[in-house]
Amino acid sequence: MEIYLVGGAVRDKLLGLPVGERDWVVVGATPQQMLDLGYRPVGKDFPVFLHPETGEEYALARTERKTGPGYTGFEFHADPDVTLEEDLRRRDLTINAMAEDAEGNLIDPFNGREDLDAGLLRHVSSAFAEDPVRILRIARFKARFARWGFKVAHGTHALMKRMVESGEVDALVPERVWAETLKALSEDRPVEFFEVLRRCGALAHVFPELDRLFGVDQPAHAHPEIDTGVHCLLVLEQAARLSPDPRVRFAALVHDLGKCGTPEAELPRHIGHEARSVELIEGMCARLKIPNEYRDLARLVARHHSQCHRALELRPASVHDLLDSLDVFRRPERLELFLLACEADHRGRAGREDAPYPQADYLRTAFTAASAINARELVEQGLSGPAVGERLRERRIAAVREVKQRYP
Repeated sequence: MEIYLVGGAVRDKLLGLPVGERDWVVVGATPQQMLDLGYRPVGKDFPVFLHPETGEEYALARTERKTGPGYTGFEFHADPDVTLEEDLRRRDLTINAMAEDAEGNLIDPFNGREDLDAGLLRHVSSAFAEDPVRILRIARFKARFARWGFKVAHGTHALMKRMVESGEVDALVPERVWAETLKALSEDRPVEFFEVLRRCGALAHVFPELDRLFGVDQPAHAHPEIDTGVHCLLVLEQAARLSPDPRVRFAALVHDLGKCGTPEAELPRHIGHEARSVELIEGMCARLKIPNEYRDLARLVARHHSQCHRALELRPASVHDLLDSLDVFRRPERLELFLLACEADHRGRAGREDAPYPQADYLRTAFTAASAINARELVEQGLSGPAVGERLRERRIAAVREVKQRYP
């Protein structure tokens, strides 16, 4: 029985990055031998075990054969005769198909180290085309490693395009789409994920609402980049600069979805796009089973980002009502997420990447002043029923009015 460290741990070690989870492959063993050594079985489709002390995953070397569409259509074969090279051949990218033995020697049958040094994301074999999730994974790796100049190999890109054209990408299930998207949103350059998907044609199948934004014009005076799809990717880029929170990044990305439904006669203006955006966000989130906390923030940013941009022009009562609509008096943590996404939108325009956004500071200050007034004080003063809410609103508006005097 031989044990090898495999996959991402080997790759990241070679890159000089911190190694997180470590995965191991066991060659020449049977499930019973693993049980006899105290390993705990956890794999349902193929033999995977947890180490009795470290809890790390140890998988028996295996091969796989395509039996149906999608990422679940596989038949696995685990046997003591399966070699390490056969196990590595089934992996997605050459940089993920390296192993290290107990002495620290690198086993690299598919030249992963060479591709790592060249900054290439290259598929191991034609078996890559059998699993549509690999399109999402390679896009996610591009988002992770783009800062080091990594690129998708030409042959791999061509293979991804053929997978889309053959309909294999349509077998992706919502849970896997969102799982990979969430990881990508948390990477260093999440924009790369969506750009890779668009270049190979997968974006139109996975995120059709986003894909339809490309080619939709906006007023040049407000959006020098003109194209709405380009704008949304610029906004995501700015959101990644401003915040590591994937909720902010997702809300920033989808805030203008409704512009794809603007009647042609109204272009390049987009009257009422906010409400259309909310509707499309709800549909996307339902289809991909996106968690409510992502949906809720995205809806708020889509519906209210235009008001946020005009905050310094709004009357104090309107500022109060905006804060109330965001429900930040009950959920104060929501305000900062909202403001970050709106600031990303403001900066996500060609040539305006470092533009100041005093609206955010104004709304933070206005909220602090307004939230200092609470209903309990009014009740203690003898008010009750609807009078409490009316007086609370009046006093909070007055607090906002005092703040506004400090902002020209």
